[in-house]
Amino acid sequence: MSTRVGRALRAIGVSVALAIVGVGTAAAPAQAASRDGVCDSGEFCYFYNSDYAGSISDHVASQADYGATQPSCFEFKSAGNGQGVCVKNNAASAWNRTGSTIRVYFNSDFGGTSQDIASGAKANLNASLKNNNASHQPAPTGGGSSYPAKDDYPYRGATTGVDPWNFYKGQCTSFAAWAVRSRLGIAFHNYYDGVHWGNANNWAAAARSAGIPVYGSPKAGDVAVRLGGTWGHVAFVTRVNSNGTFEVDEYNYNGGSAYSHRTVSVGTANSQFSQFVRFK
Repeated sequence: MSTRVGRALRAIGVSVALAIVGVGTAAAPAQAASRDGVCDSGEFCYFYNSDYAGSISDHVASQADYGATQPSCFEFKSAGNGQGVCVKNNAASAWNRTGSTIRVYFNSDFGGTSQDIASGAKANLNASLKNNNASHQPAPTGGGSSYPAKDDYPYRGATTGVDPWNFYKGQCTSFAAWAVRSRLGIAFHNYYDGVHWGNANNWAAAARSAGIPVYGSPKAGDVAVRLGGTWGHVAFVTRVNSNGTFEVDEYNYNGGSAYSHRTVSVGTANSQFSQFVRFK
């Protein structure tokens, strides 16, 4: 074989190799983009219409914000009614093919009214969430579960006025009520179950009057109550630690209507809590 022919064949071989690499590189995004409008095992899927009809949008188990406008929003992808429409506030039913119960939320960042859809289940979104879906994540479970520490309170910075659930904005009671509503999916308010809940130091008594259990030790998801002080104090329990301490999200602990997260213990000091309202 001549030197010239050998060089030519080697050049062809390099060109073919580069072409193969180029094809592989171009295919990588398609492999990563698993959202294809098919509800595969391990995915959580929305349908545009009720009763699992219309275009499908398939998702991973947790999505904090679907986006609201094209071209950046998550959209219904498969053929059918609603194809190409943004998913946010446009879904009517869902199929949960993940291994966990999925909680659908009214607000982005896992806030507001919610609905749980069990693993493997199909469900129409309820009247509060149909065409009002903004985020989803695995629902916290009972027992040794925990909730993420976060300041998702919609009235942060507010020091006056009354919130929609009838507590004063920026106070511990308003934030705790919000946490019960957004994290537990319970439509709690200041007159819940026909009882006036009022100041923080009244919450344990109000819970008992409403038939809601109150305990002397915490579980994640409880509202912790401090009875002492002029008004008392309430906080949302996010985690119980193995050493008996627990962590809380709260507002207005040190004044200033501000958020804080801290680790505390059971007791009657002003920095502690002695009663735990268990809504769920």
